[in-house]
Amino acid sequence: MKTILITGATSGIGLAAAKKLANSKNNLILCGRRKHKLDEISNELSKITNVLSLRFDVSEKKEVNKVLKNIPEEFSAIDILINNAGNAHGLDTIQEGSLDDWDNMIDGNVKGLLYVSRVIMPKMIEQQSGHIINIGSLAGREVYEKGNIYCATKHAVNAISKAMRIDLNKTGIKVSEINPGLVETDFSNIRFKGDSDRAEMVYQGYKALQADDIADIIEFVINRPSHVNIADILVLPQAQATSSIIEKK
Repeated sequence: MKTILITGATSGIGLAAAKKLANSKNNLILCGRRKHKLDEISNELSKITNVLSLRFDVSEKKEVNKVLKNIPEEFSAIDILINNAGNAHGLDTIQEGSLDDWDNMIDGNVKGLLYVSRVIMPKMIEQQSGHIINIGSLAGREVYEKGNIYCATKHAVNAISKAMRIDLNKTGIKVSEINPGLVETDFSNIRFKGDSDRAEMVYQGYKALQADDIADIIEFVINRPSHVNIADILVLPQAQATSSIIEKK
């Protein structure tokens, strides 16, 4: 049994991973901003395994430190950190982009990952074991039209993952990065600020990846033997060749 901390656990990939890993009887620390969703998910999964829910915003440094430095003793030995929380806001050219959108993406996708990791890594180093899984994106490998700052944040996740793997190499800690292409979640609805019709169009005409597909990969990565580290995975729906080349019928 392992203790697994998941950020962004109230929806999408984070929620799918929580449900998948609960079935393996892992202790779960579920983190998110929405208390009602955390309560709902915790109540459901507590019937299967031990669950601790923590409400905070990964982009708020003081919140992250306060909450994660006061985890109850029975959950404090964290074996696996899944940095899943993140966001995309807007789809504008860089010269027309919203500064608020830029701040939200940089704060959540980059700073949030760093804030959480900075608290958890020393605990793993003390244990001389651990596994950090960063959820990146195809957008961290290429840049597409109007993807500018979102792509920049995911390129940063790719660089941070590589840096972690180098700096933590002597500590017994694994670092993995999972990079999905198009996954059908609330991602597009958030990006288009609640314009559900526009969001639905993103997934029309082909079969996108599902959150459960990525949860399956997370479980596989976690369950490799101790000497095996799946450092980097890029996974796309069959219909997708690049960020902008998608075969739609």
